Amino acid sequence: MTPIIEIKNLSFSYHKQKILEDINLEVYEKDFLAIIGPNGGGKSTLLKLILGINPIKDGSIKTFGELPKKNLSKIGYVPQNTNVNTDFPIKVLEVVLMGHIGVKSPLFGYGKEEKMCAMGALSQVGMEKFANSKIGELSGGQRQRVMIARALCAHPKILILDEPTASVDIEGQKLIYELLKTLNSYMTIIVVSHDISVIMRYANKVVHINKCLTYHKINSNESQSKHFCEVEMFKEVK
Repeated sequence: MTPIIEIKNLSFSYHKQKILEDINLEVYEKDFLAIIGPNGGGKSTLLKLILGINPIKDGSIKTFGELPKKNLSKIGYVPQNTNVNTDFPIKVLEVVLMGHIGVKSPLFGYGKEEKMCAMGALSQVGMEKFANSKIGELSGGQRQRVMIARALCAHPKILILDEPTASVDIEGQKLIYELLKTLNSYMTIIVVSHDISVIMRYANKVVHINKCLTYHKINSNESQSKHFCEVEMFKEVK
């Protein structure tokens, strides 16, 4: 089986400070990959390299066998902070329609097809009844689901999420992860998360990043268990 993301001997530095060192990773179709590790360990930097935001100088990354910038339309991205400009008077449907930017120019407005797609994406995440609500009126978990809907508008084959449950209550976290589990039936999911005991119920692979990468394969008993010992997890990845 050919990996859809292939990372080889990847290193990255900011102002001569090494952030990532000799990263090797393969991600396959319909994987649910969780990326864990301490703050400042390089998790978000790795996402930026996969998304082509940061330039690659040492090592290589290929998505679908090509350089990342050639396949950005196949990757949906949900950022960590969805609380920015919550006072801006924009409706939920309008936020989701932004997912079409880069796929089709909105210079003359969005057409019927784009609006139907946006409503379909909202329906997928259970937020269709909030289409005409202002984004600032929603809870953190609801905003996060709207951002997932926005990413789905581009019909990605890979969905990447950076801390999707940050500042989201327990019930909201469960709804988001159950949604990702459903989406994982037909797309690859990559999640950066600190919610180890939760993510282990859904992911089939986990990597720990603290400058270097340590790989942890989850067996079926771990992924189905109601409780996972985080202490044991960190013993293994050291």
